[in-house]
Amino acid sequence: MSDHQRYLERQAQILRGGGEKAIQKQHDKGKHTARERLALLFDAGTFQELDAYVRHRCPDFGMPQKVYDGDGVVGGYGKVHGRTVFAYAQDFTVMGGSMGEEQANKICRLMELAMDAGAPVVGMNDSGGARIQEGVNSLAGYGKIFRMNTRASGVIPQITAILGPCAGGAVYSPALTDFIFTVDDVSRMFITGPEVIKAVTREEVSAERLGGAATHSTISGNAHFRDATEENCIARIRQLLSFLPSHAAQAAPLMGMGETDGGLRPALEQLLPPDINKIYDMRQVIRELADDGEILESMAEYARNILTAFARVGGMPVGIIANQPQVQAGCLDVNASDKAARFVRFCDAFGIPLVTLVDVPGFLPGLQQEDAGIIRHGAKLLYAYSEAAVPKLTVILRKAYGGAYLAMCSKHLGADFVYAWDSAQIAVMGEDGAANILIREENDPQKRKDWKKEYRSSVLNPYRAAERGYVDDVILPQETRQKLLSALDVLRRKREDRPQKRHGNIPL
Repeated sequence: MSDHQRYLERQAQILRGGGEKAIQKQHDKGKHTARERLALLFDAGTFQELDAYVRHRCPDFGMPQKVYDGDGVVGGYGKVHGRTVFAYAQDFTVMGGSMGEEQANKICRLMELAMDAGAPVVGMNDSGGARIQEGVNSLAGYGKIFRMNTRASGVIPQITAILGPCAGGAVYSPALTDFIFTVDDVSRMFITGPEVIKAVTREEVSAERLGGAATHSTISGNAHFRDATEENCIARIRQLLSFLPSHAAQAAPLMGMGETDGGLRPALEQLLPPDINKIYDMRQVIRELADDGEILESMAEYARNILTAFARVGGMPVGIIANQPQVQAGCLDVNASDKAARFVRFCDAFGIPLVTLVDVPGFLPGLQQEDAGIIRHGAKLLYAYSEAAVPKLTVILRKAYGGAYLAMCSKHLGADFVYAWDSAQIAVMGEDGAANILIREENDPQKRKDWKKEYRSSVLNPYRAAERGYVDDVILPQETRQKLLSALDVLRRKREDRPQKRHGNIPL
């Protein structure tokens, strides 16, 4: 066999992965192969594979007869929207995509290259777990990846798609990354599977209920995005990357200039109901403020009383955090605090300005919330906002009461500009709560009614806060986008001096 023939044979072997039968089995499950997934991610013709010839070195349990080029993972770099991205995809057709020493080394080398190049990393997980034949070497491989995930955190964006099984120690690498994507009927993610749970606790649970896409998107909060198909999932990864800088020292990318005319948005005037206790959809407000109405919502199905989303204002990516009056009146609770705090910290790590839209009656009361540690979890949000050094803009639409007013990026936590709609109510509490404390002994219904009216007039408005400088401007709703455009332009080169320290101690 000539050198050229040998080269062609090895190339064909690499592309075959685990063989035609294994590829067909993958397709029969409604799943794509590793190479097909990478082709969906990258701009056409830009993918450059690395370490394609790597093989395992395990001498035990008949492994010398089970040798495949690539060792169960395909990785390299290419372009997404014309910008460099590194990615790897575990190949389930090769020994179930099981993690061995060399597969781990390939992934770690890829992540190290990505950090050196200042480019995001996308991982596509589809694996039967640790390669048992390699024993502790496979476990060591996971440990190396965890450490690399931690080193890369806050340096380059890290995104994981769960596109098959991901169990045991394998779940912790995705958990250490910035965003996790899942697909219905495809994703499976859990520490211990249904069989182990049944043996240990006698609980019977399906794999889908235990670790499926719906579970992690709605109940556990482990997943940030859920899609119906792999194609939709990977398309949304591409969309997310369009909002993010390639690395922490780079500015977020301008995607066109959007609607930069600063035009008024009259539709905002109609979105708030006249009755302050009536609900409305905060997403409509966000879409009115965003360029072309485009938003990418993260964790849309989890802690739905708060919204976290990427959008563009004048072409500039921003992170939006907003109370959602449609769910629990927009109160802050344990899960909402965690969700918002994590999003704030991600945006701060990568220099993405924060826009906070406030309509919050308070922290959710109750024994369950206190037992779950609402004090500690709420403190995470306070910490995240206080620590964030990116431009921080806050708009108070309606209610902003008590500690929740403070927690939603008030001027006191370092907001650069705070705007309040003329409908805003900034106070310790609403009229009913205040009456029950301040005039609790008053039994005359008319006197109580008159007192509440006076309280509404003198206290429940944005002007007292504006008089003290806690609100920079009281505005009409239609002016909001105009104000944001101007403020983002002014704060484009914002820098803050902070005390030198190893790191703070966030209340985890």
